[in-house]
Amino acid sequence: MDINDLKGVIPPIVTPVDENENVDEQGLMKVIDHVLAGGVHGVFVMGSNGEFYAMDEDNQRKAVEITVRHVDGRVPVYAGVGEITTKACIRLVKQAEEAGADAVTLLTPMFIKLTDQELYDHFREIAESTKLPVLLYNNPGKTANNISVILVRRLAQIDNIIGIKNTSLDFAQTIKFIDATKDIANFKVLAGSDYYIYATLAYGGAGCVAGTANVAPALVSDIYEKFVSGDLEGSLKAQFDLIPLRDTYDYGSFPVVMKDCLNLMGLNIGHPVRPIQHCTEEKIEEIKEILLNLGLIS
Repeated sequence: MDINDLKGVIPPIVTPVDENENVDEQGLMKVIDHVLAGGVHGVFVMGSNGEFYAMDEDNQRKAVEITVRHVDGRVPVYAGVGEITTKACIRLVKQAEEAGADAVTLLTPMFIKLTDQELYDHFREIAESTKLPVLLYNNPGKTANNISVILVRRLAQIDNIIGIKNTSLDFAQTIKFIDATKDIANFKVLAGSDYYIYATLAYGGAGCVAGTANVAPALVSDIYEKFVSGDLEGSLKAQFDLIPLRDTYDYGSFPVVMKDCLNLMGLNIGHPVRPIQHCTEEKIEEIKEILLNLGLIS
């Protein structure tokens, strides 16, 4: 992967599982086909929407291998790494490297609360352990560790750290990330909240890692493609059209809703990993209405 190619719409794909809650190869290939048909610019396997936390290392390896093989070089494949310790992250990065991933996406550790220096050393050691490009993943609402603006500036100067996905509803932070790194050519900022795709592009961001692109890849890609072609009105309309789908995230326990949407659309990708359960029948009916309005079901 060209280190300058971090751009566009990168869906954190859901992970279909079989009755034993292991990766379902056929289901995963269906999801990949669906998002690629929608014109996405990358595929991110084993992210939060992919239930990485529910997968042992064998299943994580399998998911990355299947994705790499099925994508077959059409777009870059980003492999998620979300372990708590530096050692475990390095082990998973090596595994992703061996599986053929083009880059890794590195989540802040969860459960433990770290200082900026501890986070810096953690990310630096992992980046130095691989030749793969590294995309940082800031999700303070889920991990309780937040990558500060000062820390982003330091990390952006490490050669193979190529960008950050900011999954925070604090949009001021995304703006500050962009401003703090604008003079570092190979470092890009991506929206991690689907509400802020257009706004991130308007401030100079490079694209998004958007969970809704599992379900509506063409619509999310429209936001990006129309923006870069100069059709700002069309891009903004696509962003507003996406909002009702993004609003469904709290209709069930995260990240079940995107799986429920895909099942309603006929992809038949199965169940979430327990203890998470499907949305209630009442919420399923509300989701159907949104999918109908978007032309995703008839």
